[in-house]
Amino acid sequence: MRFLIFLLAHNKAFVALKWKLFIVYKQKFHKIVSHDNRYGNLIPIRNKIKLSEGLSMTVIKNLFKPGNLVSAPGIFDGISARMADQFGFDLLYMTGYGTVASHLGVPDAGIASYADMVGRVQMIASIVKTPFIADGDTGYGGLLNMHHTVKGYEAAGAAGIQIEDQEFPKKCGHTPGRKVIPLEDMIQKIEVAVEARVSEDFLIVARTDARTGYGLDEALRRGEGFAKAGADILFIESPESLEEMEKICASFDTPLLVNVVDGGSTPVLSKQEYIDLGYQIAIYPGTGFMATAQALHSVYGTIKKTGSSVDVEVPLRDFMTFSEEMGFKEVWNFDKKHARD
Repeated sequence: MRFLIFLLAHNKAFVALKWKLFIVYKQKFHKIVSHDNRYGNLIPIRNKIKLSEGLSMTVIKNLFKPGNLVSAPGIFDGISARMADQFGFDLLYMTGYGTVASHLGVPDAGIASYADMVGRVQMIASIVKTPFIADGDTGYGGLLNMHHTVKGYEAAGAAGIQIEDQEFPKKCGHTPGRKVIPLEDMIQKIEVAVEARVSEDFLIVARTDARTGYGLDEALRRGEGFAKAGADILFIESPESLEEMEKICASFDTPLLVNVVDGGSTPVLSKQEYIDLGYQIAIYPGTGFMATAQALHSVYGTIKKTGSSVDVEVPLRDFMTFSEEMGFKEVWNFDKKHARD
């Protein structure tokens, strides 16, 4: 039997058939994807033209000015992205914490790879019209990795990338035990990120986690270096009081981002209070997935307790409405168009 298998595998006709099938498969595959695969992803052709449907990135940059606050809700999977996209936000934020948790089911502690995250960037870009900034952690390595990551995120369809100065493995902001790399190293990473982007409108958000372990003055020193290196937006993570937030906003002319973490270290304020302080961007990375988790906890607890969904207390989305929001209308229209009489 083994001898027959050997002969079959090496038969010229069989080899020729295998090669022909491969060519046919490759030709069909080429019709539905772009082979711009240098940055670890196969980009659907329609993704490459999508951002023009929403606000241009130049217009987004013009929104970052004193007296205006861009509020960006956190998105982390296909459902959250589609739901947020229908509200007309100027900007969305692909949260690392939520994306890692929903995609891999693990903590945001340096476990996710570039390949894990760029795939989610690509997926979200393919289903939303609203521009979004995506969490790029530390760039997933050294200078070459940073270059590769920025290229990949931009090619995948993000409007910007957030990078941070933590040591690897990084940890989520507002959690203990975070350490930062030398300032000179992070400045070089930012310079590489700026150099790597194709469009000058692709946003580079530079974050420092120095406040928690090294003090506010060190965080401000780093922010100054980040701005000089070419960062478009500064992200001084986890200030712990209004006084610290005031000092941050008084220290920079570069647009400033505040990370609104419900239950975190930084005071949660109203939109007008953020404007009065001097922030131009407020991201809400966890509000959506914490609300989702609480709803699931309630629903699953009720089903476990009663064996039914009859007594579920959380309001449920109408099934047909949700189906349309998830793209089924396109499916129905397609079926109707191609139906045989």
